[in-house]
Amino acid sequence: MSDIVLSSSVRQNLLSLQSTADLLSTTQTRLATGKKVNTALDNPTNFFTASGLDSRASDINNLLDGIGNGVQVLQAANTGITSLQKLVDSAKSIANQALQATSGYSTKSQASTAAITGATAANLLGPGGAPTDAAATAGTVINNKAGTPAPMTSGTLLSGAASTDSVATNFTASDTIVVNGKTISFNSGAGTTGTAAGGDLSIDITTGSVQDVVDAIDAITGGTSSLSGGAITLHTGTASDLTISGSGLAKLGLTAGTTARTPGAPAALEGKTLTIGATDGGTATSIKFGTGGVKTLDQLNTALAGNNLQASIDSSGVLTFTTTNDHAHATIGAFGGSAVAAGAGLFGASISVSAPVEDANAQNSRASLVNQYNTVIDQIRTTAQDASFNGVNLLNGDQLKLVFNESGKSTLSITGVTFDPAGLGLSSLTKGTDFVDNASTNKILSALNDASSSLRAQASSLGSNLSVVQIRQDFNKNLINVLQTGSSNLTLADTNEEAANSQALATRQSIAVSALALANQSQQSVLQLLR
Repeated sequence: MSDIVLSSSVRQNLLSLQSTADLLSTTQTRLATGKKVNTALDNPTNFFTASGLDSRASDINNLLDGIGNGVQVLQAANTGITSLQKLVDSAKSIANQALQATSGYSTKSQASTAAITGATAANLLGPGGAPTDAAATAGTVINNKAGTPAPMTSGTLLSGAASTDSVATNFTASDTIVVNGKTISFNSGAGTTGTAAGGDLSIDITTGSVQDVVDAIDAITGGTSSLSGGAITLHTGTASDLTISGSGLAKLGLTAGTTARTPGAPAALEGKTLTIGATDGGTATSIKFGTGGVKTLDQLNTALAGNNLQASIDSSGVLTFTTTNDHAHATIGAFGGSAVAAGAGLFGASISVSAPVEDANAQNSRASLVNQYNTVIDQIRTTAQDASFNGVNLLNGDQLKLVFNESGKSTLSITGVTFDPAGLGLSSLTKGTDFVDNASTNKILSALNDASSSLRAQASSLGSNLSVVQIRQDFNKNLINVLQTGSSNLTLADTNEEAANSQALATRQSIAVSALALANQSQQSVLQLLR
C-alpha cells in the first residue's frame, strides 16, 4: 500500500470518512446495546463502578429466594399455630362437658362422729356446767337506830339492822373499801354519792346508808348482793373472783381476802384438737375447738376448705365430714388429735373413714369424654409435625436462619418450638383416673389454658418475625432497584441523542463519500488523456 500515492485532498477525505465510519459504528453499537459505556475503554470509571453496582444487585437478588422461602416457613408455622389453637379449644370444650356431667360417685368419702350432746351449728362445743359466782357472807351490819351501836363483832348479826341504817357514826373520811381494784371512799358533808375519777366511787357519810355501800360494791363487780336479816351477802355476778380489802371492812363486819368464782364444767369439745391428713393434695388440717378457736360450723368449714373437705351437723349433734364435690374421688386423710381420744366427745378412741363409691353410668359417660379428648391430643401431635415448608418446621424444634445482605453479616435466626402435646404440657388421659371429678377435670383445664397462652405467645413472636422478614424483603427489592438505577445512570445511552447522532453521521458519511469522489476527479481526467 505504501506504493500507492494519494493526493492530499483524497487522503484528507479518506481520513474523514474513516473517522465518520468509526463514530457511526460507535453510535450504532450504543443504539443496539442501549448503553453508552460497553467496555472499560468507553469510560473506565463508570464501567467498573457500574459493574460493582450490578454485581451487588445480583448478589442481593440471589438472597431474595431464601428470604421468600423464610416467609413461607413462618407462614406455615403460623398456620399450624392457628390450627393447634382450634384443637386446644376443642379439648377445652370436652373438659367443660366433663365438669357439667353427673358426679362420678354416688357416695363420697365420709366420717361421722358420735353424737355431741347439745351441739348445734351455732355451738359445736356443746353446753358446759354453769359457773358459780363468787359469794361471801358478811358479818355484822351497822345499826344506828338505837343511838350508840353495839360493839361490831365479825359474824354476829345485830338485831334490827336494816339497809336504811346510816353510816354516819361508824365511818370517817379516812375509811376506804377496795373491791376488785376499785376504791370506795367516804367523805363528810360533800352531799353527793356517785362515781369518782378512774371508776372509783365516793359515798357521803352524812347521807349515805348501808344499802349505798352494798350498791357501790355491786356497781364495781356487776353483782347482785343482798342485805337481809342484818347480814350482807355479796355476789360478783361476773366471771371474776371477788377480792375485797380496806379499813372500812371491819365496820361492816367483813374481812379482807379473795373468794374465787367456781367455774362450771367445760363443754365437750372445749380445748380439744383435731388433725386431718392432707386430702387429694389439700393442706393438712389442724383445728382447736373452744376459746380462741373453732366454735361454729361455719368456722369449722372455713378451716376444712383448704383440705378439700366440708362438714355438716344433724339434729342429734352428729358431725359428718365429707370430701367436696370437686374432690369426690378422694378418700379423707387420717384423723388425729385429742378430740379423737377415748372419752373426748367427738370420735371416741378411733374413727372409720369410708371410701367413695363410683357411679358406673356416670363413669362410663366420663370415659367416653376421655376417648374424645385423646383423639384431639393425637391431632395436635400430627398437626405440629405437618406444619413445615421446604423441610423446615418451626413447630417441631427446627431453626430458621435468614441472610439479608451479600456479606452475610445481616441475619435473623429464629429458633423453633416443640409444640407436640408434651411441648404444650398436655398428654393423653386415662380412663378411671382423669375426668373422674371436677378437681381432676380442672387440672386438665388449667393445663389447656396454659397451652393456649403458649400458643398465643408463639403466634405473637412469629408475627413479629414475619413482619421483620417481609420488611427486609421489601427493603432488598428496593435496594436492588436503587443499585440497578445507579448502574444504568452510569452506562445507559440516551437513545434520542444517539439516534440524532446516527442521522448526522450518516449525512456526514454521504458528504465524505461525495468529497472523496470530487477529490478523485483530477486523477480520472489524467486517465482519460491516457486513453
